[in-house]
Amino acid sequence: MGLTADRIREAMDALAAIEPAFARGLERVGYPEPRVRARGYETLLRTIVGQQVSVSSAAAVWAKLGEILGPARDPAAIAAASDQDLRAAGFSRQKSAYARSLADEVLSGRLDLEALPADDEAAIAALTAVKGIGRWSAEIYLLFAEGRPDIWPAGDLAVQIEVGRILGLNSRPDERATRALAERWRPHRGSAAIFSWHHYKTPVL
Repeated sequence: MGLTADRIREAMDALAAIEPAFARGLERVGYPEPRVRARGYETLLRTIVGQQVSVSSAAAVWAKLGEILGPARDPAAIAAASDQDLRAAGFSRQKSAYARSLADEVLSGRLDLEALPADDEAAIAALTAVKGIGRWSAEIYLLFAEGRPDIWPAGDLAVQIEVGRILGLNSRPDERATRALAERWRPHRGSAAIFSWHHYKTPVL
């Protein structure tokens, strides 16, 4: 079912009761909309495309990839694509390697995106075993594609910035501090992350 609007609202109400700063934040910007993506290979590939580029640049690369490979941007299509095809779509050499690695893991069955471990850390470990998938990408996938309610992408810059602003801190907390600050927000950290992006007004994926 994932993080629906109703589940996010319930989680934010619970967070507002735990942390008054969230209550004030809700008064400022209201409840966030759900951020839902399809489970599976295509969404994970899009996280690779979106790494270290703007949302608009990632969208342009994704559109170009569709023009070159057709609508079936599945692992077999990536595996069969030439280096020239991927370069023409806007993939760097590194991202081409990452895309091929992901395709190989899925095609071989070593990574089953329909049966990731139920434990969040175990699921993150399974995803980050793929070349090019770091913790941030794994967490974003689990939050948006699987709707796991307690995923907390503490390494995300916008999350760090907004946690600092929402809590009224003097400076942006680093990843370690952001992770520590959110311990008391369990099991609603996924909604806290979505609210942080909503507060920052930064689209993700």
